Amino acid sequence: QRRSHAEDRLFKRLFSGYNRWSRPVPNTSDVVIVRFGLSIAQLIDVDEKNQMMTTNVWLKQEWSDYKLRWDPAEYDNVTSIRVPSEMIWIPDIVLYNNADGEFAVTHMTKAHLSWDGTVTWVPPAIYKSSCSIDVTFFPFDQQNCKMKFGSWTYDKAKIDLENMDHHVDLKDYWESGEWAIINAVGTYNSKKYDCCTEIYPDITFYFVIRRLPLFYTINLIIPCLLISCLTVLVFYLPSDCGEKITLCISVLLSLTVFLLLITEIIPSTSLVIPLIGEYLLFTMIFVTLSIIITVFVLNVHHRSPSTHAMPRWVRSFFLGRVPRWLFMRRPPALPMPAVPVVPTAAAEGAAGGQYDRPGTRLSASRCWLETDVDDKWEEEEEEEEEEEEEEEKTYPGHHPVESHGRERQFRYGQAGKGSGGSASRGSSKGKEEEEEEEEEEEEEGSERGWALSPGILKALEGVQYIADHLRAEDADFSV
Repeated sequence: QRRSHAEDRLFKRLFSGYNRWSRPVPNTSDVVIVRFGLSIAQLIDVDEKNQMMTTNVWLKQEWSDYKLRWDPAEYDNVTSIRVPSEMIWIPDIVLYNNADGEFAVTHMTKAHLSWDGTVTWVPPAIYKSSCSIDVTFFPFDQQNCKMKFGSWTYDKAKIDLENMDHHVDLKDYWESGEWAIINAVGTYNSKKYDCCTEIYPDITFYFVIRRLPLFYTINLIIPCLLISCLTVLVFYLPSDCGEKITLCISVLLSLTVFLLLITEIIPSTSLVIPLIGEYLLFTMIFVTLSIIITVFVLNVHHRSPSTHAMPRWVRSFFLGRVPRWLFMRRPPALPMPAVPVVPTAAAEGAAGGQYDRPGTRLSASRCWLETDVDDKWEEEEEEEEEEEEEEEKTYPGHHPVESHGRERQFRYGQAGKGSGGSASRGSSKGKEEEEEEEEEEEEEGSERGWALSPGILKALEGVQYIADHLRAEDADFSV
């Protein structure tokens, strides 16, 4: 209680006639020496987009006020007291390179006052300072940011600053997950500005911070590299695969997305371009070229003689010069499979002698059998009708069933093979004529030497079998 009463008396004695607006010096020519130091508690954020550094710091300030001295023995050995900072004179030290409008300390804490007049004031503050960001080596970059403190109104003749320590106090620093402080030093400077003739002192603290790249390596660098490697796999896909162009376009879109992510992080400046941005840009160019090459390869792959003709320079270069350079020999030409065809007399006459040349050959796909056989059937039907008219004149009592049997036999028999219905006519003359026709047709068939495919030969054997069977039935009927 006595100590509390002593502090009351001390407060009344110190601040009864105290003027907080005048400098605490006995003479106006004296200079107030302010010892200044900085302690950083946390590196909150480094905004690359807006080029700002947000920090939580403690401003350590110490000066001497001769009007606030007392004898501890007179006040029950009270050596120090805490007084509100609004009641005493304090230097107007601000952050010169502030970026959000709060230049001075906003939270006015109490000051520590000692019996010899030494005032110690350590207010906390959260500052957003301007910082020039260099993102050339993003995300493996290292930034140099500074915080410049000094008096805003007092020049060097009124207030002079003295650095408490050449390094920033990191004892209470809370580690950041994105940035690491490599070094932080403070230097004393004096500068004359254009606005004034006086010289103003300041203490500038330089922070060397390095980005921790693990997050960006896992989520940005490695995916970009893997997606870029997929571009090479496009050329390993076969040309018949329809996913070559799709894969190229997918890789191009993925790289575009990563480039957009980087542009949201880095500042919108034309001074520097990050290396990763250049890498993505050139990779996108190469992917675009790979798309063009793939389109060309697919176009060449799907070409055929029916759709494209080989250019003359391609033929001369790849078939003429390149084989000679590589000491390659042209393989022997293989004969093309073909079917020799000797057309009938009717077809030769209709074609105007087109097939008169010997050794004429047609492919197996040519359907010559149907037209030639139909023409021969029509010719032999006319001959048969003429023979029947002659027989009716010679044999008036001839039954028409016989002629029908002859017609049926001819329809299902092989063209050029004689008829078995001659026995029903009962005429030796008719038999001799038919035998002669049969021999002539067999000779013609042997002379033709048709080279038919196995399927057609098998069909003709079946037709021959049916004709023989019908011929035998007609012979039995005539008997």
